[in-house]
Amino acid sequence: METTTSINPATEKEIASYARISAKEAEKKIAKAHKSYLNWKQTSFEERKKLMRNLAAIFQKNKEKYAQLATEEMGKIIEQSRSEIEKCAKICNYYADHIEELLADEIIETEAKKSYVTFQPLGVTLAVMPWNFPFYQVIRFAAPAVMTGNTGVLKHASNVQGCAFALEEAFIEAGFPRGVFTNLNISSKNMEAVIKNPNIVSVTLTGSEPAGRSVAKIAGNKLKKTVLELGGSDAYIICEDADLEKATDLATFGRLQNNGQTCIAAKRFIVLESIYDDFIEQFTKKMANAKMGEPTDEEVYYGPMARVDLRNELHKQVEKTISQGGTLILGGKIPEGKGAYYPATILSDLTPGMVGFDEELFGPVASVIKAKDDKEAIALANNSSFGLGSGVITGDIKRGEKIALQLEAGNSFVNKLVVSDPRLPFGGIKNSGYGRELSSFGIKEFVNTKTIWID
Repeated sequence: METTTSINPATEKEIASYARISAKEAEKKIAKAHKSYLNWKQTSFEERKKLMRNLAAIFQKNKEKYAQLATEEMGKIIEQSRSEIEKCAKICNYYADHIEELLADEIIETEAKKSYVTFQPLGVTLAVMPWNFPFYQVIRFAAPAVMTGNTGVLKHASNVQGCAFALEEAFIEAGFPRGVFTNLNISSKNMEAVIKNPNIVSVTLTGSEPAGRSVAKIAGNKLKKTVLELGGSDAYIICEDADLEKATDLATFGRLQNNGQTCIAAKRFIVLESIYDDFIEQFTKKMANAKMGEPTDEEVYYGPMARVDLRNELHKQVEKTISQGGTLILGGKIPEGKGAYYPATILSDLTPGMVGFDEELFGPVASVIKAKDDKEAIALANNSSFGLGSGVITGDIKRGEKIALQLEAGNSFVNKLVVSDPRLPFGGIKNSGYGRELSSFGIKEFVNTKTIWID
């Protein structure tokens, strides 16, 4: 029997093994999800709200257990794991509180006696989810999908199957009928058949650009709707009027949160030349002082990366950037001993064409780039194949807004790190994907936006 094994990235020790299901078993589970959909779509908003609030309460009740599981499986520091579980509860309550207004019929005045737009569920949505936020990424898809009347099946990352099964159990404990939310622990080699399964009506993926292209190609061939949230190389412009203390605090947390493994993390810091040296000096001190260590230690700032192979790949990107003319300011060396650890690292003197400028560095590595003025800073920020998040740090919020409006990204924040919020749409452009999650925009991605005309 084929299995998948969770490995603790801090110790490289096995946590648990989980049996994979066969393609035939996956087909049966998807058929069950479709059968459940036929009943679930008939339920009232009141019934769905009650169960979704139950799910929120389960997250709160089991916060410590789920947080420990996430930390064990992918290395997130324990404080941030707790915050992730709290955010799951927040998402559940948001959709329970607002589902009726988000999906309310929209009356359109025409010459008809009555004409309006209504939003109806479609069926079973397949979610292909990553390991970096093993609970939240799933709930970000599942809460709105289930509240619309759809059902969902999950293909989670292999290294966080403990979290995947915990999520399935949480839905059952909350009272959702079996089949409304289903974990499919299947091999990637079976994914094409799953996507092509006639009971799968849509696919949402958060992950790498190659994975997104592959899923979109297969789904597109079958004319199935997809939403893709892919990688990012988010640029933050640091203006000369910025409070450097605040700017470097944000830069340090932005680069090291979730051990540097966040799609919308601040990755490229484009600094106006008049404060470039001062920024690097303060930033270097703070990155150097950030404590790396065992992720269950309440005192550490960041822990290991999720897997040793990912750490090694990141190190190759750092070495390549240096060979291309980039300057290593801090870090850049693999520590001795067990664990997928990589130190806080700063690369400077970067220009387009270098790996540290062009590629996503998915780990605790910051790229610092010099710009002579706002115009050049904006051009450098937009000189990217990605377009997920972006930011501006400035003492002049009008200037910040003006710059933010010119940045080519799905999200642009002024004087704050980019975060997802259920009240606002989230997603990217260019090679960062398409479609939106969260808010009224996200919940309507996987519905039949249906026109009703009564003459």
